[in-house]
Amino acid sequence: MFRQLFFALGIFAALQNVHAADSTAVLDAWFAAQKNLRAWSADFVQTRALKTLTQPLVAKGHITFAMPDDFRWELGQPAQTIALRHGDEMFVIYPRLKRAERYPMGAGTPAEWHDTMSLLQAGFPRDRKEFDAQFQILSLTETNGAWQMSLQPKSTFTRRMMPELVIGLATNDFSLTSTELIFVDGSRMRNDFTNAVLNPVLDEKLFQWTPPADFKVTSPFKQ
Repeated sequence: MFRQLFFALGIFAALQNVHAADSTAVLDAWFAAQKNLRAWSADFVQTRALKTLTQPLVAKGHITFAMPDDFRWELGQPAQTIALRHGDEMFVIYPRLKRAERYPMGAGTPAEWHDTMSLLQAGFPRDRKEFDAQFQILSLTETNGAWQMSLQPKSTFTRRMMPELVIGLATNDFSLTSTELIFVDGSRMRNDFTNAVLNPVLDEKLFQWTPPADFKVTSPFKQ
């Protein structure tokens, strides 16, 4: 179920190694840049490389994020899948199928689900303490004007599904340029972001959704 969710939502060239001392400096600059972040939006191209397919699956989409944890992922043009989080609730919506899944995000959320959801927001860390509690840095490299940070989830449950996450950051302003999820079977899902806008003015309704009467809504955690 968790893997299907990431698929629904979800460096090539020689790399130059960065010393551990430099890793701390890069992380400090990244966290400092987050202090000015209130909202963020961007277009993206999602590339899914599956072990069962000879050619990757490519789709375009749009993402909007608002602090502290509201987001809206739209995959496809027009959107075929929408992942929408607001407050203590998240929906994964399939407009063409008139179907949606509801997931709780409040205090009673299973720990495994909370750990998995942290992957979707890894590009927008709130502070160093929270980041260090969730991830271990495997490597930090620089190529073509971007830092490539390879992370391993500390959650045993999450690591069994997805042992590695790679985040791309622009070297000039530490803005998010890409994310790549690497799954235990070797398949990958990469998002490359373009046309990013920092702190756009957003309508709060963008993160709200009331299921239409003709939609079937399920709650997987209750099944």
